[in-house]
Amino acid sequence: MRLFAPMIPLILAAFPAAAFDLQAHRGGRALWPENSLPAFERSLDLGVDTLELDTGVTKDGVLIIAHDRHVDANLTRRNGQWVEGAQPTWHSLTLAEVRTLDVGRIRPDTPYAKRFPRQMPMDGTGVPTLAALFDLVKKRADNRVRFNIETKIDPTNTADSVDPETFSTLLVRQVRDAGLSDRVTIQSFDWRTLQVVRRIAPEIATAYLTIIDPEESNVSMTGESPWTAGFDPMRHGGSLPAAIKAAGGTIWSPYHPNLTPELVKEAQGLGLKVIPWTVNDPADMKRLIDWGADGLITDDPVTGKQVLGR
Repeated sequence: MRLFAPMIPLILAAFPAAAFDLQAHRGGRALWPENSLPAFERSLDLGVDTLELDTGVTKDGVLIIAHDRHVDANLTRRNGQWVEGAQPTWHSLTLAEVRTLDVGRIRPDTPYAKRFPRQMPMDGTGVPTLAALFDLVKKRADNRVRFNIETKIDPTNTADSVDPETFSTLLVRQVRDAGLSDRVTIQSFDWRTLQVVRRIAPEIATAYLTIIDPEESNVSMTGESPWTAGFDPMRHGGSLPAAIKAAGGTIWSPYHPNLTPELVKEAQGLGLKVIPWTVNDPADMKRLIDWGADGLITDDPVTGKQVLGR
């Protein structure tokens, strides 16, 4: 704790802890199996503000919590054996088939295992449904925590998932049925889903995910992108925050290396909250807090709490 003590008074003076949105990315995958009920429960115990998670749709139309559109061989075992070779999409599997899988530990000797050496194995952990997470939170009588739910959909690989209209409609229906519209944000790199949510459920907040990187981008600053539903920065004075505002966004979640203090001010001046992803280094956390970010998404919510002085 002494490592963080000198920065705490400055942070707390500028950003009251209650106003800052600390989000556990995939439930806190640096510490527990990603997107799993045990991870979400431990993040609830920790007192995070928001559970961040990813969703897909099974062959029989059930919303499940998983990051990739395909079964991830780095995380998945069946009957005690690691799955091998090319893996199916979640959309090609029924819920019964999904329930045969164990995602309770990282496959050893993989880059993922080296990236998260502190993740606690929890054998026997299955892929949860979104309904199961909502039930868990209700059983705990936790009326405080929020949910930031990503739609895992790719406009350049349309066979990997249901279409944006179907995906968004299923998700909105489940959120409304659970009575959680005021505690859910729906986020996506594929802004088509967010346009559907805005049309059919304007009461649910939407967050616009962005990344600009030589190897992977969903935004073009000079042309058109299939990811941005026609809301390209070039049509809005070259401004990404202005494009998100025009799309009806209230939250911008950029890849944190893309962010600058000037962009934070510009976005907030347009009425957008700025919640960058995925921030794991304490120095990066402090820098973004000093810039005035409204929250951050982290794999390591324990470190996030320490930096915030909570």
